[in-house]
Amino acid sequence: MTERRKNLLMLATLLGIMMVFFGHILFTNKIIRAPDIINEYYWTVLNVTKMPLSDIFHIKLTADWDIFNNSGNTLEGGGLGNQFLVWQKLLYHIVPPPASVAWFIVIHFFIGAAGVYAYCRAIGISCVAALLGAMVFALAPEMVSLINAGHVLKIATISIAPWAFFLIERGFLTRRVIWFMATGFILAVQFFYTHWQIAYYTCLCIGVYGICRYIGLVAQEKEKRTTVRLLVLNVVVLCFFLSSVAIDLLPLANWSTATNRGAQSGANQGKGGLEREEAMSWSLPPEEVAAFVIPGMFGFSRQEGGENPPNITTYYWGRMVFTQTISYFGLLPLLLLPLPLIFRRDRYTWLAVAGIVGCLLFSMGKYTPFYNWLFDHFPGVNRFRVPKMIMFIPVICFGVVAARGLDLVMDETVRASRAFRRYLWGLALLPVALIVLLGIEYAGRDYLVNRFFEMFARPTRYEQGPELIQQRWQNLMTETAIAAGVAAACAAILIAGTRRISLARWMPVLLLGVFLFDVGRVNSKFMFLVDVPKETRKDYNTAVMDFLAQQPKEYRVLPLAGSPGPYSSKHIPVMFIPMPVQQTRWQEYLDNFNLGSSMPDILNLKYLVLTADQYTQERTQLGAKYAPIFTAPDNSEVVLENRAVLPKGWLVPSVMLETNPVRRLAILQSPQFNPVKVALVESSPPIPLADPSSAPSPFPSQNVSIPVYKGEQIVVEATAPRNALLVLGEKYYKGWKATIDGRSAEIVPVDHILRGVYLTPGQHRVEFRFDPLPFKIGKFLTLGSFVLFAAMLVREWLLQRRRVKSEW
Repeated sequence: MTERRKNLLMLATLLGIMMVFFGHILFTNKIIRAPDIINEYYWTVLNVTKMPLSDIFHIKLTADWDIFNNSGNTLEGGGLGNQFLVWQKLLYHIVPPPASVAWFIVIHFFIGAAGVYAYCRAIGISCVAALLGAMVFALAPEMVSLINAGHVLKIATISIAPWAFFLIERGFLTRRVIWFMATGFILAVQFFYTHWQIAYYTCLCIGVYGICRYIGLVAQEKEKRTTVRLLVLNVVVLCFFLSSVAIDLLPLANWSTATNRGAQSGANQGKGGLEREEAMSWSLPPEEVAAFVIPGMFGFSRQEGGENPPNITTYYWGRMVFTQTISYFGLLPLLLLPLPLIFRRDRYTWLAVAGIVGCLLFSMGKYTPFYNWLFDHFPGVNRFRVPKMIMFIPVICFGVVAARGLDLVMDETVRASRAFRRYLWGLALLPVALIVLLGIEYAGRDYLVNRFFEMFARPTRYEQGPELIQQRWQNLMTETAIAAGVAAACAAILIAGTRRISLARWMPVLLLGVFLFDVGRVNSKFMFLVDVPKETRKDYNTAVMDFLAQQPKEYRVLPLAGSPGPYSSKHIPVMFIPMPVQQTRWQEYLDNFNLGSSMPDILNLKYLVLTADQYTQERTQLGAKYAPIFTAPDNSEVVLENRAVLPKGWLVPSVMLETNPVRRLAILQSPQFNPVKVALVESSPPIPLADPSSAPSPFPSQNVSIPVYKGEQIVVEATAPRNALLVLGEKYYKGWKATIDGRSAEIVPVDHILRGVYLTPGQHRVEFRFDPLPFKIGKFLTLGSFVLFAAMLVREWLLQRRRVKSEW
């Protein structure tokens, strides 16, 4: 059998194993119970299924402004690179929901596992051993528990990382530019998946990998020309990645400067990033490394969104704020780890071990000086929280060392060596040690519980009380016993296979079987399904949604009775959506928002949605400003209309200069502030306006009309009897450009969050267009890179044909 056929057979075997392993979530009419999926991501899937098939292949290359979310939302076009990944939307058209979400996850696990397999084969690992490496990536609980967290795009982004390591390694082995360009290209593809923290960590590790491989080769090479070429090829990876991803990277870099993680945010003024405490809240406590051997030692992490599944007896109770994943790779990779360190201490072993140790220290975050130094000095690290998120790199590394270890187990020469026998003795000691630990846990329960009482009694977000101590202790003993059993099974297989030649050929199969049992029992706790909630069915519309969908799109809705996702998915503009990163001005506005002030009025917030019980409780507080306008037929929800809401655009006769944002927001909160008479501005007006102290009369509302209201274009027709400021009930944002009667005009921030332009007397046509420059530059760089890469691929194909002909 040719090597190609062997590889295809192994990948087909891997796919078959995964189909069985994940069959529970693939072949079902239920949905994964994860709030991120049920409340948010699933709505996106449903929208895709409603798209015409032709729209899947339509790529929009203009920066977008979403009028339906967050009172206007944008990434300046950053994220539009995701459109190039047409296979995502195609999958959602082929596989009907809700199972399509699980298929998307599992297919990407397979893609990543195939990348690990390809890397293992590239560095000389056998087919069977490479299959184990791929299985570690696809089935390790550290990865599979991401399903429970609902991190769909995180999984998809992680799946690209192994291919980046494979491609750069092929580049170093062949010294050909196409492989280095392919590395940059695949990193760009990963970035297009939009989970930028995973993409950043991958780039960071690829950079370290490239530097280490370059230094190692320079130490071996004697010709200066070769070392210079290798240096240039490493630079090619960086440059080609930056140019390929420019359509996303340049807009995002520009957008991020004005966010709550931008340059003037966080603890490091002038550097940007998160506050240190927030950034390091999800650091892996050092004691939880013990969970690499005993996975349930600190309970089983999961999203605390309801009752425990019956096979979970204990919530996570470690020192992290909470966690949605479990730090476990399977016991077999740990047991095989010493073998490469004993028998094959080459560059690949050291790189894999360095990846495990380095990323483990990184994941510990605030508990190590290593991460604290990076947070303070290395660019980009302080922009992200959850240091533990980098643990996908050790998963890849464990896959590689496990594969190398299995190759060594199958080597007769290695098995006959004295060093291997010493390894077996050490291996046999692990189940003994775990049994001794189990005995200590049983005999010393009272002492140990009293010694660590505060830890064992720590409440979770959903549980508290003395019964937690017994629950946790029993879970700890059970998991210790199971870990001892798995360790004993692995040791018995290796010892028996070494002593009896007839069993040697079955060792890989038996070890893979133990691995599947080990990770399977843990993963079963993280693939929990529930019925598709009523509000997420394709054909479901509430009467309230039907009513609001018929209202003008210029007015916004604030659902106080549930998630805004269902509303915006039906093209009902909502005032606010929860996002971890917000524009600084917008976050300040939300932090000071007051329904009783004019703040909702200037944002065109016309409708509130409350449950009947909410309305009964809050009716007095809302006062006469908010009146019922629609009630659901079953009386479950009530829609209130804001009677003081302002139109999309209005003219203001006078302005008040206020540069201090705290004072601006305090004025906006005051019920006495009248936004149709006075506007708050941050710089002196270029034309004279009425004195606000003279109590000028407001302009008639009919003086302003909006003939065009689209996402990226708004046209206003206004008649100003005298000098005035035209205020638009839309967010101020630097990417917008304005013209007055065809001539360029400056847009100024008004009332802290809105935008406006100054008008002289007369009739005017004011046009606002969203056209940020960084996106246009990035778009041409990316398209140019794609053309160049395509040309290089054609060149490689032609060269390959010539080589084949010359061989004939």
